[in-house]
Amino acid sequence: MATKASDLFIQCLEAEGCEYVFGVPGEENLDFLDSLSRSDKIRLILTRHEQGAGFMAATYGRHTGKTGVCLATLGPGATNLVTAAAYAYLGGMPILMVTGQKPIKKSKQGRFQILDVVDMMRPITKFTHQLASADNIPSRVREAFRLSEEEKPGATHIEFPEDIADEHTDSVPLKRSHVRRPHADDKSIRMAAKKLEAAKSPVLVIGAGANRTMTSRMLLQFIEKTGIPFVTTQLGKGVIDECHPKFLGCAALSSGDFVHKAIESADLIVNIGHDVIEKPPFFMKQGGTEVIHVSVRTAEVDPVYFPQIEVIGDIANAIWQLKEDIVPSPSWNFDRMLAARAAEVAHTDSVSDDARHPIYPPYLVRKIREAMPADGIICLDNGVYKIWFARNYTARQQNTVLLDNALATMGAGLPSAMASAMVYPDRKVMAICGDGGFMMNSQEMETAVRLGLNITVLILNDNSYGMIRWKQANMGFEDWGLTYGNPDFVKYAQSYGAQGHRVESAESLPALLKQCLDTPGVHLIDCPVDYSDNDQILNKDLKQLSAAL
Repeated sequence: MATKASDLFIQCLEAEGCEYVFGVPGEENLDFLDSLSRSDKIRLILTRHEQGAGFMAATYGRHTGKTGVCLATLGPGATNLVTAAAYAYLGGMPILMVTGQKPIKKSKQGRFQILDVVDMMRPITKFTHQLASADNIPSRVREAFRLSEEEKPGATHIEFPEDIADEHTDSVPLKRSHVRRPHADDKSIRMAAKKLEAAKSPVLVIGAGANRTMTSRMLLQFIEKTGIPFVTTQLGKGVIDECHPKFLGCAALSSGDFVHKAIESADLIVNIGHDVIEKPPFFMKQGGTEVIHVSVRTAEVDPVYFPQIEVIGDIANAIWQLKEDIVPSPSWNFDRMLAARAAEVAHTDSVSDDARHPIYPPYLVRKIREAMPADGIICLDNGVYKIWFARNYTARQQNTVLLDNALATMGAGLPSAMASAMVYPDRKVMAICGDGGFMMNSQEMETAVRLGLNITVLILNDNSYGMIRWKQANMGFEDWGLTYGNPDFVKYAQSYGAQGHRVESAESLPALLKQCLDTPGVHLIDCPVDYSDNDQILNKDLKQLSAAL
């Protein structure tokens, strides 16, 4: 007996192991929605905005490595997914977006609401396709999942017109294929090992592409065997426990920070999982420090990035091969690098006990780190506070500091925390948002309460777009056009059925954090923040350090 196309689509999602469909359905999705209602394997997560659904699907993919699925209707529903698509595409998070469309075989309402969504999605997806036949659903869904999860992971899109959804077909779902990533060439491994053995002060730089479970394990073994220190990028945070004695810091800025003094002390850089979507953790120059590029893809050459040796293949296996091949050199010296790290730690300690109110960022970072367990997850929106957390928050495990240093969009912090709490219901989860970024998707507080999630939402409140205001001051412009008013966030949280709290003093912050993290439900903390010393604190002591080195 022939199967209805929308039923087949859901069967294909089930065959792929889909657990959730996040989204806002519309008229053109009603066949899909009806079929989904009969699935006992997939749960619909109804959100209040398509962007929130896309961010949740992307974070699900980031945590699990499996494709997160989100749903929207045609026209404005599809356009509302564009930011989330770009977020997943640049950030390497596997998602499949399913959008509806008017009938394509006959006109129903002229051109009402109709856009070329497939073409719109083309620059920000790995695969986009309009279904024109029910018979092709299994192959197109399988291809979308395959490409979304293949390195580098990213966004895919299928448009499902309503007349196709109502067709019938004899097609059946396809089984997932078993794929092994290719291994790096033995000669490139030997070349890299030989270069490392001959170096005097090599350093590892761990980037976005290394943020995979097996890569983390192999890197730790490599570092334990060789003793070579390591730096992380923002998207590489937590790949190795940052309490490790060989950790030199996170390249939260592009240049001019303590960690860059450590990198400048190296005569060879091993760049692992480098992705050009991140701000460069270092800049190459002709005749300067040589670079070994270790990744699943060849390097994208740039005026400031042109590695001399490339080791291309599965990163975890490549690191294992290097570990097995290399003979650690007794002449390696890391004193200057470790001195730069010690100076940064001392500097951070010197400013982290400033208990002023509004709250000082270094104090805030320290108190949140003390409140969160090693496996606790913080999900940052985008703002100047992201630099403070990337720089000073010690990540103990991978994917416990979720920040966006790719698209760097606002509005993702709350939905990201919600998806994290769904994937890891037994772990502490905190969204850390600026007041501007929070308000962009604050309606998802209702979704969080409805789903019964356990999350804490910390709002850093300065009544302005703080990062742009900081840049405005640095560029010598007048302070103008970037301040606004906010609602009473405590009452706002309560209106959604969440618990609202306000930080009244620095001394009260630790107890309030503990209370919220230990009490089930959705908690919102309104935290006034003082960004007045960003320049002074970020640059303090660097001149003295440079002189000492």
